Amino acid sequence: MSKESAFFDYINDGYKTKGDFITLGAAMLGEETITDAFVKIPLKTINRHGLIAGATGTGKTKTLQVFAENLSEKGIPVLLMDVKGDLSGLAQPSPGHPKIDERHAKIGLPFEAKPFPVEILTISEQDGTRLRATVSEFGPVLLSRILDLTETQSGIVAILFKYCDDKKLPLLDLKDFKKVLQYATSEGKKELEAEYGRVSTSSTGAILRKVVEIEQQGGDLFFGERSFEIDDLVRVDENGRGVISVLRLTDVQDKPKLFSTFMLQLLAEIYNTLPEQGDSGQPELVLFIDEAHLIFKEASKALMNQIESIVKLIRSKGVGVYFVTQNPKDVPADVLSQLGLKIQHALRAFTANDRKAIKLTAENYPDSEYYDTAEVLTQLGIGEALVSSLSEKGIPTPLARTMLRAPMSRMDILTSNELSTLIGNSKIAKKYNEEIDRESAYEILNKKIEQANKVEAEEKKREEKEKVARKRSTSSRRSTRMNPILKVVTSATFIRGVLGVLKKVIR
Repeated sequence: MSKESAFFDYINDGYKTKGDFITLGAAMLGEETITDAFVKIPLKTINRHGLIAGATGTGKTKTLQVFAENLSEKGIPVLLMDVKGDLSGLAQPSPGHPKIDERHAKIGLPFEAKPFPVEILTISEQDGTRLRATVSEFGPVLLSRILDLTETQSGIVAILFKYCDDKKLPLLDLKDFKKVLQYATSEGKKELEAEYGRVSTSSTGAILRKVVEIEQQGGDLFFGERSFEIDDLVRVDENGRGVISVLRLTDVQDKPKLFSTFMLQLLAEIYNTLPEQGDSGQPELVLFIDEAHLIFKEASKALMNQIESIVKLIRSKGVGVYFVTQNPKDVPADVLSQLGLKIQHALRAFTANDRKAIKLTAENYPDSEYYDTAEVLTQLGIGEALVSSLSEKGIPTPLARTMLRAPMSRMDILTSNELSTLIGNSKIAKKYNEEIDRESAYEILNKKIEQANKVEAEEKKREEKEKVARKRSTSSRRSTRMNPILKVVTSATFIRGVLGVLKKVIR
């Protein structure tokens, strides 16, 4: 048997699957693509999470696009974090190209250009269906971890949430939470301390500064109503294809705190909302987080622990999370160890540190008699990657240098007119883009303070009147209790007598 035939059998046996699957491409031996040696990912294992990594310009985004398209075709909804703004083209068919036909001929797959059902989402001022969540939905624990609070400060946040629950004060947006913080150390201090214990002014001041930091990164747009419902992320269209929700994040690259806040809340909400799925044949939802280092950048230890916990637990809800980044080192080791599928594009060895990083990356992949992994990592072409996944039994598949298939949709962004039309045709945009600012903690406490000030002003006015009345009464009493000598001096008889004397003297 030739080496090529042996390799063909090695790949097909290693990627054999009884259930449904998606095909990423065909395996390569050296520089040659082995036609029909398909690299297949069982749908059953896609909720085991994954990584798409590689240097800039090696094809990570197109791999993400191919993955999302094939999931959608299988009726699986997808959520894409579009940090660079180049994934909207999923809504339009590929224009095709001779090189695409040549690539697919090598792989052994037919190429069909087609558009996919796309929903454009936003958490900022960009156009699209707006994603929001209320402060109450975060809860005191998650909010404290996002704000990186101390144990004492977290305790105060828990007290404030309890107070708002007891007094029926809805915490919807950041201005609600800020108002409660201010109220707790001013007009409402006695009330809170009487029922819940002492609330330190220095602690509430520190919490307020952390809230302002989130607010300055755009959190005031994210916190509020109407809250986005997870059911609207797991939709299928009239043709049974999963809806691909593209979250535009091009203006949050310099706002890591906001990005981390949003991602953690979204993962927590998905985990709390979706039912346990058990050993299902396919995932309920797949998330792709592009530029994943933004999640972990400046993340506190508590926040990191929360992310790691949710990533470990969320797969039981049938949700797969895929991190897309330049270097696997961007993802913490504890998270990296949870990822079943790894698609590694080329890495560049320009420096000694680069070579060390490549060596460490190679150690994350299974050994193979067909590849020197560290060497291949620097030789991969655009649209090629090393792939290692899990079989249906959870066993790592053979490492395969893979010629990846081309996207069926456009490998470019939508024009402004196309984007406007897509957003205008959205079935959920009207529902979530309506401005809602119902009465909440901010308005209720302002009314309470206003009423208290009014009562205080009336009381002060009453006291002032009483003071004036008392003063007049005192003056009157004083006038009737004059000095006896003064009474005599000012009496009419005395004046007449004196005047009489004066008159006599004058005469």
